[in-house]
Amino acid sequence: MVDDNTQQGPGLKLESGQVIDGFVLGDRLHQGGMASLWSVTRVTPVEGDDMPLIMKVPRIKGGEDPATIVGFEVEQMLMPRLTGPHVPRYVARGDFTQQPYIVMEHIPGETLKPRFEQAPLYIDEVVQIGIKVAQALHALHNQHVVHLDIKPSNIMIRPTGEAVLVDFGLSRHDQLPDLLEEEFTLPMGTGPYMSPEQVQFIRSDPRSDLFALGVLMYHLATGERPFGQPNSVAGLRKRLYTEPVPPRVLCPTLPRWFQEVVLRCLEVQPDKRYQSAAQLALDLQNPDQVVLTERADKRKTAGGLSTLSRWFKAMGAEPTHEGGASGQLNRSPIIMVAVGIKSSTPELDHKLRATVQRILQIEPGARLACVSVMKTNRVGMDKLTDDQGNSLHVTQLVAIKHWARPLQQALKMDDHRLTFHVLEAPDTASALVEFATRNQVDHVVMGARGNSAMRRYLGSVSAQVVAEAECSVTVVRV
Repeated sequence: MVDDNTQQGPGLKLESGQVIDGFVLGDRLHQGGMASLWSVTRVTPVEGDDMPLIMKVPRIKGGEDPATIVGFEVEQMLMPRLTGPHVPRYVARGDFTQQPYIVMEHIPGETLKPRFEQAPLYIDEVVQIGIKVAQALHALHNQHVVHLDIKPSNIMIRPTGEAVLVDFGLSRHDQLPDLLEEEFTLPMGTGPYMSPEQVQFIRSDPRSDLFALGVLMYHLATGERPFGQPNSVAGLRKRLYTEPVPPRVLCPTLPRWFQEVVLRCLEVQPDKRYQSAAQLALDLQNPDQVVLTERADKRKTAGGLSTLSRWFKAMGAEPTHEGGASGQLNRSPIIMVAVGIKSSTPELDHKLRATVQRILQIEPGARLACVSVMKTNRVGMDKLTDDQGNSLHVTQLVAIKHWARPLQQALKMDDHRLTFHVLEAPDTASALVEFATRNQVDHVVMGARGNSAMRRYLGSVSAQVVAEAECSVTVVRV
């Protein structure tokens, strides 16, 4: 029989076989500094629900860090509000007056921590992990939550492939009291992964999680942490004015686009990072669309004079962030415009650009993805070149860039806010919906020509996209 130092009620210890509020304790799976994890089963099974369960119990034997208790309270408040495949399913919780606990879905397998112990990994695996975690963060931020403790041991991968975020003890919900901010005055987080604004006591910015993901990808790709392992506030504050060694200095074989992405995640100022996890995932899934800047070719860190100047600025900086997770996402949507190269008309193109322009004028932080579908045969060989031997894919890509040029000029859009994608698929509508879903698109804008009897009978591309897309869809008609 296994016992635990975590106490239940007036002096009782937890042990296998014990029943707590209708849950039977099985094996103790983990004993950490802040909590223990137990496998549990229901005394009375629920018909049709055979999900494996786990119980998390805080260590409250006395003399523990008060932040442990408050963090567990935070997790108890948050978890019932979270849904989706990127978080463990919540089941039940216990009151502190008797036995505090959280019962949740038991995610099979290990955390990502063992993979980090094997770093550096192949770049393809690093990118896939980055995509999965970015998608999980986007789903979390959409639920008004900033995690604030993204690290290898807090990430798991489901057998179905989705990244699962665990341990919400340091998290912040836009619509709930921030107990940690109310009760403590020291930075909260895990040293190597804390963002500069967390060091400056800002806990409401979802871009803090993107900084941590940048640290994760840097470590996985190089085997080194970009800011070491600081164990003091002074050590943490160094990231306010010092730059990490560029990843390609440590691993010259890393692609330039990857260094561009990682160093952008690690920018000191949140406004210079990716503005949403969805925008980061979009670049990771489309490396050929990453706009390269001086970051891509950096071979050394800033000199002493530059570092000193940054130090003076950092010491006098007063960081602020308004709006929390949901506010930041609202300011940073991904807009997708479906461009019909062969099916459009000059009039429709004009109205489509005008509509997109109006949307982007009120969404200055938005990313625009210009998408066109090159139809392929369901059966048989596809023609890949025209009569002159030119690639049809490249020709269509050039065409949508030409389509977008007046828009880009009118709005003075930076290149990094604009991407171009040619999808090859037999079904135009399905390809558009799949792209929008995979890239967490917030708003689809597309054109439609007329309402002929034939179109009504067979169904139109726009009607199918409206019916199947998980986001808002605007259909422009002429």
